[in-house]
Amino acid sequence: MNRGRAQAAGPAEGLFYQERSQRELLAEAADLLVAAALNAKLAEDDEALAEYVESLVAAPGGPSGRRAVNRCLVGWFDRVVGAAWQHGWQPVDVHRVVNRRAGQRLARLAVDAIALQMRQYAAATVDERWRAQLEALDVTVWWDRDDTWLDAWGDRAGRDRAEVLVDTLDLLILLNTLPRLESLCPPPGAARRDTSGHGHGHARGARGGQPAGSTSDRSADPRMLDKVRALLAKAESTGFAEEAEALTAKAQELMARHSIDEALLAAGKGSRDSPAGRRVGIDNPYEVAKASLLDVVADANRCRSVWSKNLGFATVVGFEPDLDAAELLYTSLLVQATTAMMRAGSRQDRAGRSRTRSFRQSFLASFAVRIGQRLMAATEQVSEQAAAEAGDGRLLPVLAARTDSVREATETMFPEIVSHTVSATDGEGWASGRAAADLASLHTRDEVTADRPG
Repeated sequence: MNRGRAQAAGPAEGLFYQERSQRELLAEAADLLVAAALNAKLAEDDEALAEYVESLVAAPGGPSGRRAVNRCLVGWFDRVVGAAWQHGWQPVDVHRVVNRRAGQRLARLAVDAIALQMRQYAAATVDERWRAQLEALDVTVWWDRDDTWLDAWGDRAGRDRAEVLVDTLDLLILLNTLPRLESLCPPPGAARRDTSGHGHGHARGARGGQPAGSTSDRSADPRMLDKVRALLAKAESTGFAEEAEALTAKAQELMARHSIDEALLAAGKGSRDSPAGRRVGIDNPYEVAKASLLDVVADANRCRSVWSKNLGFATVVGFEPDLDAAELLYTSLLVQATTAMMRAGSRQDRAGRSRTRSFRQSFLASFAVRIGQRLMAATEQVSEQAAAEAGDGRLLPVLAARTDSVREATETMFPEIVSHTVSATDGEGWASGRAAADLASLHTRDEVTADRPG
């Protein structure tokens, strides 16, 4: 009986190993072709690239070979996206830079590649900020099988097999050549849930502690943020400048007072909060003026902003409530400034040539300078009131210590910061932008004591 079973198992076992060997050969051939195609792409050898793409389309082995190519590309994406996480990139950063450099189609493919890579991590090892970005990008695995994903994606995008492969190679090259960034939070797999009951359920670094750029224990009260968002939404939608001004002022004062309350509370508890970092997109056109606007908004909210022009974002460093304030206010003021700029219309010189671009660049640059002055004045006014209420000299040392912490964290993350000034070449645009800032911002103060959280 035993001998018969052994004899019966022999041929089946041989077929199994033969089948596995064929699959491995197809996988090896596919990987070699993909690597050769990527090298040809990097070398800008269009003729060789076309030949390799044609070989990948033909995929020896029929349907099995096609699936082998798909599985190979899935593996490449897994490695390249995983490397991006280790190099400091986050999901929204990847989506932004791909959209900026390669367009919406490849940005959608990048979202799918992120979904592929993220499946391997347990939820408890993914930082909350990371998960929020995945949700915002709607990162989901919508396909049935990985070895048919690219075929399904091609059907959705209206791309034939060769076009899908070219898109895939383009995206792999783009992702593989991204520079290293400053790490702002633990990458997937390196975070753990805070189960101590302190803070608000944020993930922490797996080895404990909080390096520069990590999250602090306390973030802004969601109720306060909802209130601020509602105020700013009204400011953006109203057609009355005075109403927009008052609403924006009230939002800024709420955020400034909340920041002070949080700073005092953290100091009283001996908290070990440290500054965090957050990346904010800076898009064309007029990106220099937009970066300047973010810089003055960040400064008024006790943060620092460092612009990475070639990557399309600025990194804002500060404590969590201040980061929330800077991001919310910048987004709203950009809407208000853009609306006012567009309302001002286009411009021509005496010869009839367009000077609209210089007018608008100057408009936004002037808006940023003036709004910075008014925001800083409002923040100082709230601080003076809070200091008078505290009455024991506690506030100023606390705020000074936090300012020093933000500066040190920024210099650690960006040891070679270069400062730039924003120039304006259109006098009318400068004057118009200053007037718009006067209308959009903070020359009056509403009482907001009753609106304070808690």
